[in-house]
Amino acid sequence: MAVASLVLSDDSTLSKIDHALLRLERGFALISGLAVFSLMLLAVVSVSGRNAFNSPLPGYVDWIEQAMPLIAFMGISFVMREGAHIRMDIVVGALRGRTLYVVELITTLAVLALMLLLVWGSWAHFARSFDFAAPMWSRDSSMDIALPIWPAKLMAPLAFSVLCLRLCLQVWAYGRAIKTGQAIAVPMVANAATQAQMEADQLKDQN
Repeated sequence: MAVASLVLSDDSTLSKIDHALLRLERGFALISGLAVFSLMLLAVVSVSGRNAFNSPLPGYVDWIEQAMPLIAFMGISFVMREGAHIRMDIVVGALRGRTLYVVELITTLAVLALMLLLVWGSWAHFARSFDFAAPMWSRDSSMDIALPIWPAKLMAPLAFSVLCLRLCLQVWAYGRAIKTGQAIAVPMVANAATQAQMEADQLKDQN
């Protein structure tokens, strides 16, 4: 992504942990991408079966329900690390130095508190669905072909937990930046012109 170079690195422990976590986040993002690709293939099979043989793929909607958490949640921590999520930076973009790091620290702590609550709530939602004593370990299933729903429900607390790890790392990074004046392992704020130039440079490198 074009914004990847906005995350500075050095030989510190913080930076090493950042890169270790980044490998996990990239793996999750890859799973999310494969889920999108799989749904595309399922759509081709379902539509082709309906048009050619009057027999669409059984349980197509059920498989979409299973894949949606993969698409929606698995890449969220990677996007957070790269600073590619949607944000209102009219005020933050005008800040510089330690003032910027203090504001980023406060907002990151607020997001971390929210995500911890979401981990707790989504895990409780998963626990209501999962049961070792039930068929396929599931107390509920999809409407059409009776797929167990607990694997899809597990994706939310799993992805949110990785995001919480990222947010904890960013809290550490912003605290360190307030002290040292240099931000490591967090995305730096860039204006539209800088981002456009980075995207142009990336396309140039690919060609």
